[in-house]
This record gives sequence, C-alpha cells and structure tokens, in this order.
Amino acid sequence: MNQKIADKLALLPDEPGCYLMKDIGGKIIYVGKAKILRNRVRSYFRGSHDTKTELLVSDIEDFEFIVTSSNTEALLLEINLIKRHKPKYNIMLRDDKSYPFIKVTNEKFPRLLITRKVVKDNSSYFGPYPNVGAANETKKLLDSLFPLRKCNILPQKVCLYYHMHQCLAPCVFPIQEGVYKEMVAEIKDFFTGGYKKIQKQLEAEMYQASEGMNFERAKELRDQMVAIDTVMVKQKMQNADLKDRDVFAYFIDKGWMSVQVFFIRQGKMIQRDVNIFPFYDDAEETFTSFVGQFYQENEHFVPKEIFLPEGVDAEALKEVLNTKIFQPKRGEKRALLLLAEKNARVALEQKFSLIEKKHQSSLGAITTLGEVMNIPTPTRIEAFDNSNIMGTSPVSAMVVFMDGVPAKNEYRKYKIKTVKGPDDYESMREVIYRRYARVIKENLAFPDLILIDGGQGQVNAAKEVLENQLGLDIPIAGLAKDDKHKTSELLFGEPLEVVQLERNSAAFFLLHRIQDEVHRFAITFHRQLRSKNTFSSKLDGIEGLGPKRKKKILKHFKSLTKITKESTEEISSLGIPFAVAEKVIDALYNEERSEK
Repeated sequence: MNQKIADKLALLPDEPGCYLMKDIGGKIIYVGKAKILRNRVRSYFRGSHDTKTELLVSDIEDFEFIVTSSNTEALLLEINLIKRHKPKYNIMLRDDKSYPFIKVTNEKFPRLLITRKVVKDNSSYFGPYPNVGAANETKKLLDSLFPLRKCNILPQKVCLYYHMHQCLAPCVFPIQEGVYKEMVAEIKDFFTGGYKKIQKQLEAEMYQASEGMNFERAKELRDQMVAIDTVMVKQKMQNADLKDRDVFAYFIDKGWMSVQVFFIRQGKMIQRDVNIFPFYDDAEETFTSFVGQFYQENEHFVPKEIFLPEGVDAEALKEVLNTKIFQPKRGEKRALLLLAEKNARVALEQKFSLIEKKHQSSLGAITTLGEVMNIPTPTRIEAFDNSNIMGTSPVSAMVVFMDGVPAKNEYRKYKIKTVKGPDDYESMREVIYRRYARVIKENLAFPDLILIDGGQGQVNAAKEVLENQLGLDIPIAGLAKDDKHKTSELLFGEPLEVVQLERNSAAFFLLHRIQDEVHRFAITFHRQLRSKNTFSSKLDGIEGLGPKRKKKILKHFKSLTKITKESTEEISSLGIPFAVAEKVIDALYNEERSEK
C-alpha cells in the first residue's frame, strides 16, 4: 500500500457511496458501492484475501470515492459508472441475449409482430419467449385464430392471407375499428388464461362443422385446438395466479457467485438463466448490483414482480427498477426461491471446477511469465506482427491479451504508410510509434509487456522507438519461430537472451497462442486488403468510371467473378451509365480471357 492510498483511507467518510479503484496508469479497474465507505474500502487493504482479490489489490495504485445520500443512489451511480468505464475486475454480464416478444402494434389496423425490443409506443407486448422458435409457434397460432393485418404497407388488392382467412383485407374493404379493438382484447385475454375459453369455442364449432358434414373445416378446428394445447398447456411448472415475474437466487463458494434467474410468464416458467462469476465485495451487495445491472445493461424486460432472497436491499432495487419486489418467507413462492437457489448451487458445482481451472491456468501463465522475466505480472500483453508479400499491401496487426485471455475488442489493424518495399524493421518502427504515440495522446492503458513476432532485428527496432522517440520504459520481448513456423523461443533482456520455459508449461502455451493469434489476425487483414486492392486495380483506367462510380460497384459486388456473371443492366441499375457498364464488362471479360 503506497502513501497516497494510506493518506486517503484516513479521509473516508462513514457514509454511503461509490469507490473507483485505479491502476498505475490512472485507468479505472474496479467500481464498487458501499453503505459505509470507510469500512468497505479499508477492507481491501487489511487482512488476507483469496488469489483473485489479491490480484485486484496488487493493481490498485490510487482510488477516489463519491458520497451519495442513500444506498439507492449509490446503486444507481454504480450501475452507471460500470456501464461507462467497463472496469476489467467488475461483474460483466456474460448473458447479452435479449428474448423475443410478440407485439400487437398500436395502429388503426393492428399487426402481430415478433420483436426483441420493448419500447413505449402504446403497443401491447407478450412474453418474453425462451427462443424465437417458441415465439414463432405462438404467433402462427394467433395468426390462425385472429385475422389481423399482415402487410406493412397496405396493398391495392387483397392478398393470399385474405384467401386463407387470416386477414380481413382493410386495404380493400371498409372494416370498422371496433372489430380490431375486439380482436386485440381477445388476444390479451388469450395470454391471461382466456385460451381455455377459445378452446371450448373451437370445440363447439368443430362438432357443428362435423355434424354439417364439413369435415375439412372440422379438421382445421381440431388442429387449432391441438396447437393451443402444444403452445400453452405443455408447461409443467405453473402458478395459479398467472402473473409475470422473475425469480432471482444465488449461491456462493470459494469467492465465486452463481446467480439463477427463473423467467415466469403468465404463471409458467418459460426460461432460466445462470451467470457464474468471481466477486470481490460482500455477497449481498454484489448480488444487489448484479440484479440492477441485469436489467440496465441488457435491456431485459422488467416484469410486474421480482422475487429476491432475504438479506438483499429490496427497497433500493424497487426504486431503481420501478417494479414490485417481494422476498417470500413461506408457501409456494418461497419454494420457488429455494428451487432457484438449488439450481444456482448445482450450476456452480458443475461449472466451478472447469471455470476455476481455466481462470487459474491463465493467471498462472502470466504469473510464471512475470517471474521468469523478472518483471511485474503482465496482466495486459500487446503483441505485433507484420504481413506482406514482396512488399505489396504491407500491414501490421496488434492483439491484446488481458489476464491471459484475448480481448478482441481491443485488437487493432494498421496499413503501413511510410515504408516502401519489404522492410520488416521499418514497418515495425512505424506501427510501434503510431500505437504508443496514440496511447500517450489519448491517455490509454499501457501494456505490461509487448511481444514482437520476430527476432533481434524487429525487437531492437521496436525498442529504439519506445525508448528514444517516445521515452517509454515498457518490457519488450521477441517470439522466435522454428523451421516449422512454430513458437520456439522467448527472447528478452539486454542483450536479448533466450528465456528458459518448459515446453509443456501454461506460460509457453500462452505465448504459442498469442503468436498464432497475432499472425492469424495480421495475415487475414493482409489478404482482405490485397483482395480489395486487386479488385480496385482492375477497375482502374476504364473511361467514364471515376472514383464515386467505382466505389458504388465495389460496395455492391463482392468479387470480380460476380461482376462478370452479371448483366450490363444490373451494373447500370447502380446509377452507372449504360455505356460505362458495357466497358466494365468488356474490360473484365477481356482480362479474364487473357489470363486463361
């Protein structure tokens, strides 16, 4: 603990608020909230912790705090700060999926749609459904029962849906709005248990059709009844009150938390969700933050009721989510909570071993690297590789590994601008300068270790730029390959020496993976660029085809082969003059023949 942190700890108030932990570069790496800031923040720097919390504390070089007037305000502030800064040690919800809903639009002639986004447009939404297949199945049933409008824009004549008795054709016939209001009301009734009444009506109509010898119609009605059974009645877990609610419960073990969510709609459990993650704070505080982020981050539908276990700050969540929060203590509702908790425990028992092993393997690999290289644990590693063929379309690429895991949203591609010909050293100088000049200018996070795919020449070129031009002192190492193009040696030090690593160690496998990944990323970018340049060059020199027209063709057609298979009219439809389109076809056709 440095003196700056020690001095700030003495100033912490006995009030609620949020705290922001920062690394040596001033980047926010963790955001938390506390009912009493003094107690919570001091706890990080006192006593013993597990490995993952020790790793967090070892990265903390400074912190700041924001006092709030209540725990509710602290929860809201924490959610917003995490969303804004995306700190690497915070809970990042792994489940980013949104669930489909059935929507009855608020239009003069309503439509039935499937959507994944609920907006305040006075439409009616039903769901969510566990997957789009279930939503489509239900919509198909509703289309057969209620002849709402199907077309987005009203046509000039009746369509197939009218002849299938699935639309009243308001495009042609004068249909009173009351007819649609009645159907919308019946659909709402259908979703709240009224489907049983519809089943009885269909059954009566089926017998009537059968008695009238209209067996085809009777069969249609029977199929509709079976479809209702399939869609609405096959759910076994069901509550009599038919309400929409989400049920949350959690289980903790060895510093990890498993959160189970049951999605209950119209009294039926339609889906469950599980999230497993390491946590650093009080379990109940972490769980409360998770529930708040669950709805804020992923825009999940907020039901009318949420069930939570005891000990959770229900009042704070009630204000944040603006819905009813219950903490059942007995009966069926309590049993539902206990079932969710049991599932959370089972999920953690099943997945914990694998997740912890992977986590520890990654942490173990970077810890070993730090030890053998005699540098601080490289939690952030940035690796570079160049790619060109005889100097054509030279590019470079950078990949980032955080805690031994790829951080693909931070990968970067570079077109080499100042180097002519196949000069690997100058290309490396250019890209290293561009990358870290920008890091300095924009106050981005510095890496703990830079890896260069190459030997002494490339490493020295990169080191010269870092030290002499940018004034940076960042550990930099080279990754040499054997004659089979496989990772063979880690080169580090002054002068460069081979770092001894066991070939079957996690650290060596991590280096192998990083080198393969940066090479893959660079060569893929090079191929894309070379293909695009080849495509573009073959369109150069065609009379009447300027930059704008060429850009249109490049955007519309993805390959030269496709252009040669298209007609002149197809190219002309892009706004290209017919005569110019003919020249394009002729030029590519003649070149194709000459190549053969």
